[in-house]
Amino acid sequence: MVQKTQTIPELNADPAELEKFSALAHRWWDKNSEFKPLHEINPLRLDYIDQHAGLAGKRVLDVGCGGGILSESMSLRGADVTGIDLGEKALKVAQLHKLESGVQVEYRLISVEQLAEELPGQFDVVTCMEMLEHVPDPAAIIAACAKLVKPGGHVFFSTINRNPKAYLYAVLGAEYVLNLLPRGTHDYAKFIKPSELSAWARQGGLTTRALTGMRYNVLSKRYWLDQDVSVNYIVHTTR
Repeated sequence: MVQKTQTIPELNADPAELEKFSALAHRWWDKNSEFKPLHEINPLRLDYIDQHAGLAGKRVLDVGCGGGILSESMSLRGADVTGIDLGEKALKVAQLHKLESGVQVEYRLISVEQLAEELPGQFDVVTCMEMLEHVPDPAAIIAACAKLVKPGGHVFFSTINRNPKAYLYAVLGAEYVLNLLPRGTHDYAKFIKPSELSAWARQGGLTTRALTGMRYNVLSKRYWLDQDVSVNYIVHTTR
């Protein structure tokens, strides 16, 4: 069963965002659904994390794990994975898929801030992917992630830059032209510049080691990593 240890009024979360993803939760593992982009970028994210942190034998926390796509794949790389989220329906989907796949992941319904009070400095690796742009206070999420990781451990964040190009590609292009994502998935005002994310990381005691862009070619339908961080990007930090 999914452990439930916190109630909605205490959360650093937008109820509308939670409801939006809860309504789609049953489609999380459908690779042709609204979550298709997550399935397609997951190998990139997984390899990036593994190359920088070495997942085998590590204790890993996946913050905002949703239906468990990244959590399961990190477990298959040999990590001891805990996935946390505030979407109860998504976690139930993750739990059911875990039973079908046989992959060992612990799922908990708890905020990262509360878990940081419970298990400070207990994880070798912390991941927080495609989540920061959906919460009211991303700096608090980053601070909690920093508190959860061991000294010398790795923390990874991915999100969307805030500039006209990002609005064109991530909102107008992805949601209205290509229909890669449901309309309303992203709020441009909540996008985060790399300088902002890096500053919050420093405030939490993290050092930025790498900043990498994640890009998509409409014609080839291929995703890849490079140095262009103008739209989607991943940040690798250490404590």
